[in-house]
Amino acid sequence: MHLSRSFIVFLLLNAGFVFAGGFKSKVITTSPLTITVPDDRVLKITNFTQEGGTERGVVHVTLSGDDGGSADVLAATRVDLSTGANSENLPEINNRVNIAGPAQVRIAPVTGATLVITYKKEPNEGGGEETTPIPIVSPSPVGTATPSATPSATPIPTIVP
Repeated sequence: MHLSRSFIVFLLLNAGFVFAGGFKSKVITTSPLTITVPDDRVLKITNFTQEGGTERGVVHVTLSGDDGGSADVLAATRVDLSTGANSENLPEINNRVNIAGPAQVRIAPVTGATLVITYKKEPNEGGGEETTPIPIVSPSPVGTATPSATPSATPIPTIVP
């Protein structure tokens, strides 16, 4: 039984996919990865790293809605700077990005590099034309104020030396 579980984990890792809590991880070495993001979804990329290679891996997004357009939205974080010619470089910071659909996300392989991306598709709860009205509360008068007494000035005595 233990051997069969190990074999399944081995197959999943060798296939390049790892699943955890709805997140998927994909290893990119020789074939490009294309992820389709439907109109009602958001793609959350939480990790994009690169080991090896001389060029930097990028996440390229092509919007397919009314706005259209395309751009590189995220560069891979180098994880192999501790040895060799780059040993004096400081560690890089791994950034995250959210991509609202409809869009096509493409990651091309980098020669001599291993790219790893971790992502999750979630419902797009923040966009769209539909909005929730916010009630505006304004105080309404309850009654009218009536004066209760008329103030009077009290003379202040002066002291003469």
